[in-house]
Amino acid sequence: MSQSTTPAGDASSGLPPEQLPPVSGPLTGHEQGPPRTSIFVKELLRGSAVTTILAIVLALIVGGILIAFTDEDVQAASVYFFARPGDTFVAIWQSVYGGYEALFRGAVFNYKAADFAAQIRPLTNALGFAAPLIAAGLGVALAFRVGLFNIGARGQMLIGAMFAALFTFHIDLPMWLHLPLTLIAGIVGGALWGGLVGVLKARTGAHEVILTIMLNYVAYYLLLWMIRTPGLLQREGTNQPITAATPETAQFPDLFGPRFPQLDWGFVIVIVATVVVWWVIERSSLGLRMRAVGENPHAARAAGISVQRIYIYAMLFAGGLAGLAAMNQVQGSVTTGFTAAIDAGIGFDAITVALLGRSRAWGTFAAGILFGALKAGSFSMQAQGIPVDIVLVVQSLIVLFIAAPPLLRAVFFLPKTDQEKAAQARAKAAKQRAKAVEDKAVA
Repeated sequence: MSQSTTPAGDASSGLPPEQLPPVSGPLTGHEQGPPRTSIFVKELLRGSAVTTILAIVLALIVGGILIAFTDEDVQAASVYFFARPGDTFVAIWQSVYGGYEALFRGAVFNYKAADFAAQIRPLTNALGFAAPLIAAGLGVALAFRVGLFNIGARGQMLIGAMFAALFTFHIDLPMWLHLPLTLIAGIVGGALWGGLVGVLKARTGAHEVILTIMLNYVAYYLLLWMIRTPGLLQREGTNQPITAATPETAQFPDLFGPRFPQLDWGFVIVIVATVVVWWVIERSSLGLRMRAVGENPHAARAAGISVQRIYIYAMLFAGGLAGLAAMNQVQGSVTTGFTAAIDAGIGFDAITVALLGRSRAWGTFAAGILFGALKAGSFSMQAQGIPVDIVLVVQSLIVLFIAAPPLLRAVFFLPKTDQEKAAQARAKAAKQRAKAVEDKAVA
């Protein structure tokens, strides 16, 4: 008589089935990866947004160190540091906190002002300073997306200002016609100067960096000659190299009234330009062709895209946006007449803004506001005896840290990207192979 046994988990036994541990591994086809939360955190820390924020934080830390080193109270307290170290640390804190507090009051919100309008005036000033930076930065960023390094925004701004003054300053029109006509003249002037680079690049293969550098000088000396020549752009009744004042009917009206003179309708036009650039690059068929050329012009040409034509389009857009930046100066900030220095360094700062914005429309917009805030706040810092050059150092360090993500990850102990891991693995393998060859030769 055979004795029957009831297996574990049999329905007649009433016992629950055995729970075997899941089997995973490369041989089973069910390899278990890391948790989704861990993956999300790693991707977040590797992202460009975190990298940008940390670059700004690290630049501000270095800027704080410079503020402390240049402060007279810190230098005086450091003389007797070993006798009373607390005085040195207090002086360091007061200098750094005072400097950045002045930066905040001059750029965002002045809580010491008497009324609300005066308290938010720094923010409107920052937005006003940001408008031409954003416009010129969009031109540089758009060219970057097509694979062109446009460092000619300065020359394009100068020619845009020259066109506006030459064709619209001496005519009498109502505001509803004079203002847009002046704006269009500046944009067209910048577009033609940028388009010239595109044509030379497309037809002759000349490098755009050389072209834009040389055309910057051509534009500068051409404008300088015109504002020194009576009958062209020089103001009547003077021998100074300055143009006539911008006609009142061609000036941008204040956006929120005379209490906020730095912020005008030019900022609204810049917002519209940002939306247009975003749509053109990210949503239009022309933008698709531009991005394809920027990624690989040879593959784009094989796909039937006219690379030469895209180069011309890109530089036309870039020059027009630089012309818009010039109009924010001529029709907004500098309405009493301008000189050959009307660009005010904006053409080169635009390169920094575009790099900080990762060559994206809204990233460039945010970067322009940041740099506008730094510029507005630098005046308050300077009033406290802090060198204004420290703000320029902070701006430069932001770009430096953005351009060197591995340095940021090493400083803040962030996870490496897959590309960095692969490069490290290749370097390690090459080192091992070299060592093996060396050992074999010795043996």
